[in-house]
Amino acid sequence: MRHINGSVTAPLGFRASGVFCDIKRLGTGKGSDKGNKRDLALIVSDLPATVAGMFTTNQVCAAPVKVCLSRVKKGSAQAIVVNSGNANACTGRQGFADALEMARFAEKALGLPAGSALVGSTGRIGLTMPMDNVRSGIIEAAIGLGHTDRHAAQAAEAIITSDTRVKQTAVEFKLGGQTVRIGGICKGAGMIQPGMSASGKRPAAMPLHATMLCFLTTDAAIHPKALQAALGQAVATSFNRITVDGDMSTNDTVLILANGMAARNPKSEIRNPKSEVSGQWSVVRDQRSEIRSQGSEEFKAFQKALSHVCLELAKMIVRDGEGVSRFVTLRVNGARSLLDADAAARAVANSALVKTSWHGGDPNWGRIIDALGYSDASIVEGKVDIGYSAPGSRKVLWALKKGQPTKVPFRALCSAVARKEFDLHIQLNLGRAGAVIYAADLTEDYVSFNKGDVSDPESLGG
Repeated sequence: MRHINGSVTAPLGFRASGVFCDIKRLGTGKGSDKGNKRDLALIVSDLPATVAGMFTTNQVCAAPVKVCLSRVKKGSAQAIVVNSGNANACTGRQGFADALEMARFAEKALGLPAGSALVGSTGRIGLTMPMDNVRSGIIEAAIGLGHTDRHAAQAAEAIITSDTRVKQTAVEFKLGGQTVRIGGICKGAGMIQPGMSASGKRPAAMPLHATMLCFLTTDAAIHPKALQAALGQAVATSFNRITVDGDMSTNDTVLILANGMAARNPKSEIRNPKSEVSGQWSVVRDQRSEIRSQGSEEFKAFQKALSHVCLELAKMIVRDGEGVSRFVTLRVNGARSLLDADAAARAVANSALVKTSWHGGDPNWGRIIDALGYSDASIVEGKVDIGYSAPGSRKVLWALKKGQPTKVPFRALCSAVARKEFDLHIQLNLGRAGAVIYAADLTEDYVSFNKGDVSDPESLGG
């Protein structure tokens, strides 16, 4: 597996574009500069593709999420249209109609069958969509579609809001003798602690968590059920393991399109009479080359690559969090159960006191063990160990052992936490379960950015 350029256009048969159509109006909140920042993106497969998705489990979910939930169940799609500057959340029947219209208008502009486009939105909550602007943007984006790295970068820019930089990556690897690619773009900086599921419903064991969006493409040939399983696992170990501020968005969405072009058999291609005018092709899936079994070596290789791409993108979100100056990998081990490990990790990662101490470079283990104590996890004070290390290092500087401070000099602990990135190790010594959370500090800049000024509508957050 190696990294390559192109993100969502790196896999064969995918085009993308991003345009400015002035979706973000006065009073729709801060984020990216109002300017001419691109605010509408299209990602299109040249062939019908297998699709899978993961969605916010917030009980208040945006209209685009509701549209995608029903469409992803069909197992196939061919395009994704996304806007920034307006979340289209808490907008009632009009919002749902607008989300459907975005998808339908994209299908019409691209000459695609009804039901083949998916939709995503991000921005301020509670404002209706400026649909005339959206329609003009879709037309312009459809005209500007292309396969190049530049086109992928345009789409990556169009989906960001308070992000300070675009987030994109792609990998190439061998699968069943074929060269396969997976690429992705994402956005997110604030309102970040996703907790996504395939159904949008929160399992009883899932803890409560600006929007994170991720759009992935691959030219692998994979059955819808296998693709959904792979995406579920990839999200579980990446986007569902990050937090910036502990807030779950109404719009969190991850979508992946798999068009099978890496394993395309020319003999299996047939012309689609309905798309003859646009020169598009339809394909009969070659089930001999399609990944179906989740126990196969091909599935495992695909899973590894997809999980890698998702984790890379998820870490980019935390590193670019609003006001973030520290990136912390929080590792909890020795818990009695996975639920306990997760609860302990999230309590620490979302503690305002812990996060502000990270910002100050203060190795304040007292705040950490306090957060562990009020978490839902089983904790025995006299068994807790807390330490710090360089990222990925096994050499841990222990500040606490068996609930008591060690003799490690305070200055040495301060040096360990002074890094822009470090690992926090928590050993509960009660069992064998563990969890990892990728977290950030809490800074004055985060507060300044999000408090806004009611006398200036453009300063208000999403």
